[in-house]
Amino acid sequence: MSKHWWKGLGIALIFYSLYAGLMNDVPRLPILNESIRNLYFHVSMWFTMIPLMLISVIFSVMHLSNSSAKSDMRATVFAETGLFFSILGLVTGMLWAKFTWGDYFPPDPKLNGTAITMLIYGAYFILRGSLKNPDQRGRISAIYNIFAFVLMIVFIGILPRLTQSLHPGNGGNPGFGTYDLDNNMRAVFYPAVIGWILFGVWIAQIRYRIGMLSQYNDSEDITNEILD
Repeated sequence: MSKHWWKGLGIALIFYSLYAGLMNDVPRLPILNESIRNLYFHVSMWFTMIPLMLISVIFSVMHLSNSSAKSDMRATVFAETGLFFSILGLVTGMLWAKFTWGDYFPPDPKLNGTAITMLIYGAYFILRGSLKNPDQRGRISAIYNIFAFVLMIVFIGILPRLTQSLHPGNGGNPGFGTYDLDNNMRAVFYPAVIGWILFGVWIAQIRYRIGMLSQYNDSEDITNEILD
């Protein structure tokens, strides 16, 4: 049980952030008002997605060097989990946008970049599904995954800072650090980020085990067919 302590920590931090995020006092800022509580949930999703995608890329690089099926599977499941959190980030962001900017999907470069990034990673999984040869699938998708991560950083991290954007810290707008975010908010936000990252890694590990079991069962079925 000692090696699973981080899972319990992740769950505890998530429950703490959910309760404190809804119940604790928040600064009364113009326009944002109570919607600023979404900072704990929306931004945490993005802070979780990026490390998961980075881990996926690391395993893709490892797969290119060792051609290991395990590295390929880990790269895939971390990308899957990262995409799941990006969807949660987009949904929570759309709800926040509706209450602060008056539209679920206003013309904003960061929102557009997010949508493009999700399409890029969606194409990654389509690519994997279209390749039947395991070695070919692993190497081509690994190369694609590396480029997808670079494009993600460009579309959601670089371009919005070079153009006009509604998001804080982009297009000349001040970041949240310059707003009146007191220590009470930081005491909820950072635990939320840590908790969701740990939870995301846990989900990816579960997906990896399911994927490896599925591959094992498939290979066992093929062996049985040959023997029969």
